[in-house]
This record gives sequence, structure tokens and C-alpha cells, in this order.
Amino acid sequence: MLAKLHRERDGVARRPTKVFVWDPIVRLFHWTVVLGCLADLYVFEEGGRLHRWVGYLVALALIVRVIWGVVGSKHARFTDFVPRPSNFSRYVAARFRGEEQRFLGHNPAGAVMMLSLMGLLVAVSVTGWMLTLDGFFGSQSLEDIHEAIANSILILAGAHACAALLESWRHRENLVLSMITGYKRA
Repeated sequence: MLAKLHRERDGVARRPTKVFVWDPIVRLFHWTVVLGCLADLYVFEEGGRLHRWVGYLVALALIVRVIWGVVGSKHARFTDFVPRPSNFSRYVAARFRGEEQRFLGHNPAGAVMMLSLMGLLVAVSVTGWMLTLDGFFGSQSLEDIHEAIANSILILAGAHACAALLESWRHRENLVLSMITGYKRA
């Protein structure tokens, strides 16, 4: 059952119209990554002090999120949303037929996107940190790899944002707002 019944003043049991899905740690991680990546890509000087510190902040948020993915609330846990390949294939096929089910948490495509972005965040964090080490300082090839990963994050994040807007329209539900408030339609 998506949501527990509750009683109104008239004593009639009704489903709530909204349910709490995204806990504060999930939402703080999401917006820390969004703002941190935008700041590092467009505001702060590449390799500058603020660029590095924002990168460390995003890396710390990622570490917290990975831990929270193991011990956190229901929809934050990786066990709640990481799809098996067969489930992902069925979801994609149903999606193209317009028959996919609605998910309170991440749908399988959203889960794959999230895991892909998290993997890229690990890679950009590690390569960024490596660029601060004496052995790699000034390495053009490592800088190119770091930049390519950052650009990949930008592309996938743009696709993620477009998909969130499309799914908001399709399901008549503001998914961006749910990542701010934590609540989704029941």
C-alpha cells in the first residue's frame, strides 16, 4: 500500500494526498551536488582554492549519501531502488509502450541515472584530488580526463533534469518540488 489510511473529522478513512518520500539527507545531497557542480563548472576558477573546496564538499556529501544508501530511510536505501537488469529492461519496454508503473521512490531508469552520476562524481572527485598531488600537478592528460568527466556529469545531469520535467508532466506531479519538500503525491 502506498500510503496508510487516516481518519478525517467525519470518521471516514481516507488516503493522504501526499506522502513523505525524500528525507532531508537525500535532499541535501541532491542540492549540494547540483549547486556545487554548477559553481565549480561556471563560477569558480578551474583548480582554484574555492573550486577545490567545493569539490571536497561534494565528495563529502557523496560519502554521506553512500553511507545513507545503506543505513538510511526506506527510499534512500540502495536496496529500495537499484534495479536488476531484467527489471530495468521490463521497465524500459513498458515505458515505451506507455504502460510503466508509477514509483514513489526512484523508477529503474532514474536509479540507473543516479548510480551513473554517483560513479562520475567519484571519478571527478578522485581525479580532482589527484591534480593537487605533487606527482600529478600540472598533468595535462589528467586535467583532460577530469574535464571530460565533469562534462559527462553536465550532460547526464541535463538529461536527468529533462527527464524529471517530462515525468512531472506525464504523471502530473511536480518532481522538482518533491526534491525540495520531500513529499510526493500518494
